[in-house]
Amino acid sequence: MKVIQSSIIRAIVAIAVGVLLVMYREETTVWITIVTGVLFFISGCVSCILYFVERDKTGRENDRKRFSGEAPEEKLPTFPFVGIGSIILGIILAVMPGSFITWVVYILAAILILGAINQFVVLASARRFAHVPVAYWFFPVVTLSTGIFIIAKPMESASFPLKIIGWCMMFYGVVELLNAFKIKQMKRTYNLIEQNPTSTDEELDESVAVEEKTESTNMNSV
Repeated sequence: MKVIQSSIIRAIVAIAVGVLLVMYREETTVWITIVTGVLFFISGCVSCILYFVERDKTGRENDRKRFSGEAPEEKLPTFPFVGIGSIILGIILAVMPGSFITWVVYILAAILILGAINQFVVLASARRFAHVPVAYWFFPVVTLSTGIFIIAKPMESASFPLKIIGWCMMFYGVVELLNAFKIKQMKRTYNLIEQNPTSTDEELDESVAVEEKTESTNMNSV
C-alpha cells in the first residue's frame, strides 16, 4: 500500500462530507454529525496506518542502501497531522454529537485549514523531483482562506457557513485527487530519468505507460 491511497481515501471522504453538508445543511442534526464523525475517523485511521507502513518500508530500503554502501535517497513520508486531527474530530463528533453540533462549523473549518497546510507540505516535497506549476499552489490557498474566513467571521446562522464549507470540502477533495495522481506521475518520471538519464521524452512516456499498465494489472489480480 502506498501513500497515494491515503490521499485518495481522504479525498473521497472530503467529497462525501461536502455533499452531506451541501444537501442537508438545513437538517444538520445528530445523525449527520455522527456520519461525518465516522467518515473522518475512518479516513484518519487509514492515513495513519499507511504512514507507518510506508515509513517502515522506506526505513528498510534506506538501511539496505547503507549496508550496500549506497547513499540513502528515500525521504520519510510526511507525518499525518491531518490524519491525527481527523481521528480526534471523528471520535468527538460520533461519541458526543449533541454537545458539539454548535461547534461543527468551526471544527470543520479547522480541518480545512489543516488540509490546506498538508497540501502545501506535499507540494513542497514534490519540488524535490519536479517543477510544481503556480496553479497547484493556488488551490490550497483557496481552501486555507475559506477556513480562516469561517473562523474569523462567526455568523448567527450555521446554514450559510456550512454550505460554504461543504463546497470547499468537495473542492479540497477534487484537488487532493488531482495532486495525488499528478505528483505520483511526476515522481515516477523523475525516477525513470534517474535510472535512464539518456532516455528521450518518447521513451520515458512509453516507460511510464508500461509501468502504469503493470501496476494496474497487479492491483486487479490482488
